[in-house]
Amino acid sequence: MMPRRLLQLLVGLALYGVSLAMFIRAGLGLDPWDVFHQGLAGRAGLSIGTVVVIVSFLVLLLWIPLRQWPGVGTLCNAVLVGVFADVGLALIPEFSQLGGQIGMLAGAVVLNGIASACYIGARLGPGPRDGLMTGLARRTGWSVRVSRTGIEVAVLGAGWLLGGSIGVGTVVYALAIGPLVQLLLPRFTVPEPKALQAAAH
Repeated sequence: MMPRRLLQLLVGLALYGVSLAMFIRAGLGLDPWDVFHQGLAGRAGLSIGTVVVIVSFLVLLLWIPLRQWPGVGTLCNAVLVGVFADVGLALIPEFSQLGGQIGMLAGAVVLNGIASACYIGARLGPGPRDGLMTGLARRTGWSVRVSRTGIEVAVLGAGWLLGGSIGVGTVVYALAIGPLVQLLLPRFTVPEPKALQAAAH
């Protein structure tokens, strides 16, 4: 099962990076972390993919006091999402017509949901930002929802101050991505070996 898990992980991370590029090309607003990434990229004069990679490793440093340990999927996530975001931006044109922007936004949300279900379902470790959320919840006793909301409000505010793009896409992502991943995750989750053995009997 490991080859399938690795392949699914890599495909999921590649699609996630491309979906980020699609959000940017739609020009209708980004999810909270990518508002932050975009704002930093604009100020630093770096590509957004480069900033995603840098921020990923900085976030991993915050795992240390939380006693959170990365998996192979965590490290792949830290590198590949940013790389494929830049690849996507190089290949996907900008849209000036609202119809094209809306179509690109819808495609980005759906692709992001599929990508998230792929890499989470591979069970090879959470992404740096997801691990920060769950680690903070575990160490503080806060709920995952409170931890996630607090982190995302902070990065959204910081990203907005840095000049990141907030818009209808930010709201659509916030409302749609949870239900979409919940719907798709059972279809992409690689079963545990014990579950496979039980099914065989």
